[in-house]
Amino acid sequence: MDRFGVLLRQRIRRDRVQVPLWILGTALMAFAGYAGVTQSYSTLADRQNILAAALANPVILMFRGLPSGTSEGAFLAFEILPWLAMLAALMSTFLAVRHTRGDEESGRAELVWATPAGRHLPTVATIVHGLLANVVLGALTAVALLATGLPVAGSLLSGAAAASCGVAFLGIALLAAQLLRTSRGANSAAVWVLVAAFLLRGIGNAAGTPNDELTAIASAWPAWLSPFGWAEQTRPYDVDAAWPAVLGLALGLVLAAGALALQGLRDVDAGFVAERPGRSAARPALSSPHALVWRLTSGAVVGWAVGGLLTGLLATTLGGVVDQIAGENPAVTDILEKIGGATGGLDEVVVTVFFTLLGILAACCAVQTVVRARQEEARGTVELVLSTPTGRVRWLADHVIVGVGAVLIVVAAAVLGGWLGVWSRDGDTELYRIVAVAGAGQAVAAVVFVALTALVFVVLPRATIPVAWILVLLAALLGMFGPLFGLPDWTANLSPFAVTPVVDGDGVDVRGLWWLVLVVAGATAGALALMRRRELATGG
Repeated sequence: MDRFGVLLRQRIRRDRVQVPLWILGTALMAFAGYAGVTQSYSTLADRQNILAAALANPVILMFRGLPSGTSEGAFLAFEILPWLAMLAALMSTFLAVRHTRGDEESGRAELVWATPAGRHLPTVATIVHGLLANVVLGALTAVALLATGLPVAGSLLSGAAAASCGVAFLGIALLAAQLLRTSRGANSAAVWVLVAAFLLRGIGNAAGTPNDELTAIASAWPAWLSPFGWAEQTRPYDVDAAWPAVLGLALGLVLAAGALALQGLRDVDAGFVAERPGRSAARPALSSPHALVWRLTSGAVVGWAVGGLLTGLLATTLGGVVDQIAGENPAVTDILEKIGGATGGLDEVVVTVFFTLLGILAACCAVQTVVRARQEEARGTVELVLSTPTGRVRWLADHVIVGVGAVLIVVAAAVLGGWLGVWSRDGDTELYRIVAVAGAGQAVAAVVFVALTALVFVVLPRATIPVAWILVLLAALLGMFGPLFGLPDWTANLSPFAVTPVVDGDGVDVRGLWWLVLVVAGATAGALALMRRRELATGG
């Protein structure tokens, strides 16, 4: 018991910053979401119109929850419950991989396994740590909802539903960490499962059967194959069914037990999925340091580019859907204008909103690319590169260059998707220019995070990964949800995504473009200058 307690305390101490931020962010989203719903959809008629339009347009159900009534609580669950569950799932995924495959990859796990703790007890401690984190997340989310005055049963069930989804993905990530031999591969596999599960419950909802009043829907069977679908089937503030949440808990525990069993069947630093054999000789394209950085990150960049392409397509093909919703509830137009900042036609507003989401995707791709430098430094592999004539400033500059290139690829894919959408529906040719301007602006916003991540890497190397992701999360929350949550305009303007250029008649309103450029130039110059004197910081 003493060994287990030591291991559990060690995990809690390592995550003393990251996990509380995930938990507090989820609770704050729940609390602020209520304010957004009551301000934007204050009347029963508003909520009925939105639900009726959502039930008539399956695309909307892909990005929202399960309609279950017109009360404030039920409508709030429709708006944000899937996103609360997603935050819990992401927290659990990264926690599980960090303390299993991540520790094994760095050599830390082998040292612990050589002690009387053995091979299984550290994983058991990780499972308990993940369960406790989700319990706290669920409890604080419920408290945040209770603080708004919503009914007790629905608030408690909302927190439990989000936590149960987190536990499910805790098990999924633990299993992925056993199957794949790198933490990057395990994280990628778990996240792809997360995306597939999110889309699956959306398909199930979109294919469901609405009631006669067009205020609720009975999901089709695909929704029951997803932990997100189970969380939504609890229908908080409506029927308050607790048993679907038990499915997520059961899945997580079964997969965690399976991960423990698999761990005893493999060698240290091995995985069950065979890696693709490498070439006997490197390609000429790998003859430079920046080519190596690109080779290590190209797979992830392609994935983000596919997401960008889909975002661009949606941006210019959903005009008809949004026109219908806005005709039934003019408040929707006001909300979209607040998020996107555009004040032109509705098509322009929709493009601006979707490209704000694109900017967040591109920023995530940028951060993932630059933090690779920290991962290489922590594992000690960077020493092999720096033992060549490559200097540390050149090495960091290569990560910055590849990060900028990754952003441009993701944005270019989105612009191409947007143009294809305009062409496919014979849309207004002015949309081609609107898409290009929106894409260019969000590219600059995403490059801000390339520069800031590089600066954090130089100044606070051991905190690079959590700080970089926190910056993106804060900017996304302020830029996308700040106006909906009733925050002052100046808080939203702190987000690079909210101050990018937009089309203004025949011209372009550059808005905050120049201060974004100054941040990029200053942070990049500062990072490269300080890198000359920084020592390597290996280890976690």
